[in-house]
Order: sequence, then structure tokens, then C-alpha cells
Amino acid sequence: MSILCGGPLLEGVCCLACARWAWKRCLHTAGHDSETWGLATAEEFEPVPRLCRYILAVYEDDPQHPLWEPPGGYGINPDWLILRRTYEDNHGRAPPYILYLDHDHADIVLAIKGLKFSKESDYAVLLDNKLGKRKIDGGYVHNGLLKAAGWFLDVECDILKELVEKYPNYTLTFTGHSLGSGVAAMLTLLVVLHRDKLGNIDRRRIRCYAVAPARCMSLNLAVRYADVINSVDDFLPRIATPLEDIFKYLFWTELTNGSLPCLLCLRCMRDTCILDEKVIKDPRRLYAPGRLYHIVERKTNRSGRFPPVVRTAVPVDGRFEHIVLSCNATSDHSIIWIEREAQRAMDVMLEKDDIMEIPAKQRMERQETLAREHKEEHRAALQRAVTLEVPHAYSSSKYGTFNEVADSHRWSGESSLGSSKTRENWDELIERLFEKDESGHMVLKKSQRDD
Repeated sequence: MSILCGGPLLEGVCCLACARWAWKRCLHTAGHDSETWGLATAEEFEPVPRLCRYILAVYEDDPQHPLWEPPGGYGINPDWLILRRTYEDNHGRAPPYILYLDHDHADIVLAIKGLKFSKESDYAVLLDNKLGKRKIDGGYVHNGLLKAAGWFLDVECDILKELVEKYPNYTLTFTGHSLGSGVAAMLTLLVVLHRDKLGNIDRRRIRCYAVAPARCMSLNLAVRYADVINSVDDFLPRIATPLEDIFKYLFWTELTNGSLPCLLCLRCMRDTCILDEKVIKDPRRLYAPGRLYHIVERKTNRSGRFPPVVRTAVPVDGRFEHIVLSCNATSDHSIIWIEREAQRAMDVMLEKDDIMEIPAKQRMERQETLAREHKEEHRAALQRAVTLEVPHAYSSSKYGTFNEVADSHRWSGESSLGSSKTRENWDELIERLFEKDESGHMVLKKSQRDD
């Protein structure tokens, strides 16, 4: 009888727990994920709105006669435009892009266009992946995006090398939106791993700004490359379900006259409810790459938009794993809207900081301090990943030389300590050359001493 009486009570408790979870999910805003992050400075955020305008210029058929330029224009000098590639030029291997030599900011910029819904080749790149299909540098990546990035490097390697050597004080920046941001992140990873192809370019000259990126690399790689890759958040990194699976559901929904939206909803709900501890331990799960920048412009239980605030961090756990229920999710993904809000955020920073009035020497000191802080934050994130036992994660060397050695040797899944085959070779060498004496110490074998 007591068991029968306890049944309704247990059912009531479960219903209350589910109702509490649903209420918290409905009240969860984007700002909750980054509320503990630090505020970005105008110096570090300055490239974002400018690069967004360069990406927008890729959408123009004729940059000299623009049709969609934002207020103030794209900021592109047509004489500095090195090359421009369309879908026809790329033969469906990669999205359109431009290569721009920005003398005003001492920057070589490769800007890549985002997903075009009417282009089958873009879907071919996006859908060419499944969980754990491609492994590189001790982690997993999106196979289709990596193949597109490899095509970029093969085709444009010579001209990039020429520009890098001709302008040794210029940075090399890869940027893109949506699908293009994933390709840009993968291209940055390949260039860092194969710097010899670009004349042994210094790693500090390489950087990437992925605007509204798709999940494209595993957690250990996302944290490890946070010193060169930066991501500007929107709703795509928050979708726990792989994008290729979402588009497959959408295609089947179209073919079956709308009979499968419930399956897509259930799949997203299931992926969202997976425990964080289990998620972190999955080495194949993909994340938004690098350091994250979050433009916050809405507040809980408040309507309308507020002056945007930009927060930044290199998070390990809680890396935008919660979907935000918002009617503005798709519009916030638009590159036009991101450029507008990024510029508004930049204007707010400049008003508060008056950075343009700071003397050059003091501005340089601030940049050095910022670089030092970012380096320490990156090292702390690497250590945090090790503490949380993220698969294939390791902490950096104190003196900064370990990463450079590791970069030149790691490929196709080798870890920072070398492959198991290398360790076995060392063990065999030690066993062949040394032996223990009577006191238990290792000494050189007699046969080796005679030689």
C-alpha cells in the first residue's frame, strides 16, 4: 500500500523537476553563458567589424560598383585587391573568396563567403562529415571543411608565400562567415602545421577571425589553437546536434511534406540534455574554434536591444553548450547584422576609452600587456583542459618552445608526447644499451663499453 501511495508522489516530483528545467531553459539568455568572462578591449576587437565588411564585399558581383555596401562602405581599395574567386573558378571545391592586401592595417587578408542556400556545392562541403571521420594533430575536425581548406592551401600557396615574404611585417589573416568561417579555421590550422609552405612564417603572424562559426574541431584543438583563432558567437555554435544531421532532417522533411520536424526537435532535445561531464569526455565532439568573442545586446526579461557589450574568454567547460530560445536566432546569424552590431560595440568602446587620443608609446605598452594577458589566459585554459581530462589535451611549455617543436611533428593524430611507436623505439634502445648493476643502477653494457 505504501508503494502505491508513493507512486503519485514520485510522479509529482518528476513533473516539478521537468517543469523547473523547462522554465530555466525558457529564461536562459545568451548573456548567461559569458557572464563570468572579461570585457574585450577596443584594441583586440578592432579587426572584427572591419573584417566583417571585407566578407560582405565577397557577396558583391562588382566591388567597384557595390549594391549592398554598409554605411561608410566596405573600406576596400580596389587597387589593393589581389584576386577574386567565384563558384565557377573554384569548381565547387570551396566557397568564393577574395585576397586583399590591406596596407592601412599591415595585413594580408583572405576573406571567404558563407553558405549559399541555393548552391549544392556548399551543401556538399557541409555534409561531407560524420562523427569521428577525420583526425588531425591529435584531435578531430570536420572532414568537408578540412578538405576545402586543403584545396585553398594547394591553390593559393604560391601567392600567399610571395606576399608573406614580400611584406615581412604584415600579419596573415584568414576570415569567413558561417561555412566560410569553418574553412578559414581549418585553413589556419593547416598553415600553422605546415608553416614551411609559406616560407616558415612566424606563428605569431598568423591569425583567424571566424564569424558565426560552425562546430569544426574537437575541444582539445579548439583550446590549443586559441592563440591564433578567434570566433565571434551566434546561434550556430550553440546547436549541439551536428549541422550535417540537421540539414539531413530538413531535406527529409521537405521530401515527406513536413512529417519529420518532430524528429529533428527530439534529436536536438536529446543532444542538449547530455551531461556536461559526458560531453567533455567525447573526443569526437566538435566545437566552435579558438578564443570566443560574445556580443551581448539583450538582457533577461527585458525587451529590445541595449548598447552592445563584448565579452571574451577561452572557455573549456560551458563552451556555449546551451541553446537559447530566441525568435532572432536566424537574423542574428546574418553577416549584415553581425557587422552592424560589431561596429556599434566598437563605437561604444571608443567612446569610453578614447583610444585614438592615447600616445603611441602608451598604446604600444597596452598592446603588449594585452598580449601577455591573452597568453596567460590561454595557458590557464590548456591547464584547465588537462584538469578536466579532456581527451588528448596537454598543458603548454613554460618557455614557449614546446609548442613549436610539437607543431612540426604532430600530424594525423600523434599526441604532444609523440606516438606510441616512438616510445617503444626509445624503450628498445635503452634496453639494448644499458643494464642494471648489483646496486640496481643503470650502467652501460660491457659490450657497448668495449665498442
